[in-house]
Amino acid sequence: MTRPPAVPGVWRDELRYWPALAEATRSLETPYAVLGFEALAHNAHDMLRRAAGTPIRVASKSIRIRAVIDAVLALPGFHGILAYTLPEALWLAETCDDVVVGYPSVDRTALAALAADERAASRVTVMIDSAAHLDLIDSVVPASRRAAPLRVALELDAAFVAPGLGHLGAFRSPVFDAADATALAREVLGRPGYVLVGMMAYESQIAGVGNRPRGNPIRGRILDVIQRRSVAELRERRGAVVDAVRRLAPLEFVNGGGTGSLETTGADPSVTEIGAGSGLLGGHLFDTYSRFRPAPAAAFAMSVVRKPTPEMATVLGGGWIASGPPALDRLPEVVWPRPTRMVPREMAGEVQTPLTGRGAERLRIGDRVWFRHTKSGELSEHVDRFAVVEDGRLVGEVPSYRGEGKAFL
Repeated sequence: MTRPPAVPGVWRDELRYWPALAEATRSLETPYAVLGFEALAHNAHDMLRRAAGTPIRVASKSIRIRAVIDAVLALPGFHGILAYTLPEALWLAETCDDVVVGYPSVDRTALAALAADERAASRVTVMIDSAAHLDLIDSVVPASRRAAPLRVALELDAAFVAPGLGHLGAFRSPVFDAADATALAREVLGRPGYVLVGMMAYESQIAGVGNRPRGNPIRGRILDVIQRRSVAELRERRGAVVDAVRRLAPLEFVNGGGTGSLETTGADPSVTEIGAGSGLLGGHLFDTYSRFRPAPAAAFAMSVVRKPTPEMATVLGGGWIASGPPALDRLPEVVWPRPTRMVPREMAGEVQTPLTGRGAERLRIGDRVWFRHTKSGELSEHVDRFAVVEDGRLVGEVPSYRGEGKAFL
């Protein structure tokens, strides 16, 4: 893929956008996934606008298409990759010189490979949140047997502890304050074979939670209050932690946030970069945010194989469910033809997904139904490649990780 330019919002007219994608890809056999080039370009530039000058590290888990990662990294304002496993990071580091693993790794084979490769060790940063991670690495490859020191980053827990509500945010790191972080930093600095280069703090309760949930305006107002308080609390706490650790080591980066928090994370003076990627493909999860609305850059098509009744249509497959708490918002969204909806007693199934509504009445055997995935990168686990449509034309295909024979998690 070439560098994506900024373009007008061709996707805003759904009466033209979805039929145009369908027409451009009519020769393909379902199921297949599509990337709308103009929508992808819009999302990339809009993320840069929202970050307001803070560099964005591309979260590979949220894409899992190397061609897209490469194209986005060619844009000024994006730099480096935030990987999700060490084997993936080693693979990506063959062509990228700055890869941070966003989660601790206990993959002994990958750790041994990293420690044995001086080039990889200079390009890949591993994440830790306890001395136990250092103990495990040392047990795999002692410092004396490493080709080069290993680059290490500390993860700070960014959750918000709200009065009466408790822990809000993902349960990630046990490192919560400056005392925790300095103790772990001293542990790293006191051991041979390591260099402390960065920190990370992912505020999932802001970046990963839409503040305009459908059909629940009261919850939306509550989320506004909670998220504002969380932003203020984290800005103070993260700033104190970063200041404390910087007194011990000259950190290269402090990573924070995600697609849903680009504005607030970028405004935090302690943060030097934001990890984000989901907003590039624009899963429908992000339709529930008030701060932005990504274009539907990725979608997938399924074929109608049954007409159980004249008012219904059933597609083969469709149960591409997103991770997270089991709920309706984890299901793919039917986007064309409208109005079409899933049947409550079956919903989206691995084998079939029955549909109803006026849109379903018009469907015939062999017709195609278009869906958006809840998230972004998870869609890549279901297809080998994405068809790329630009200006209403099929211009090529790009492989997913799966299409390159990779399955990291």
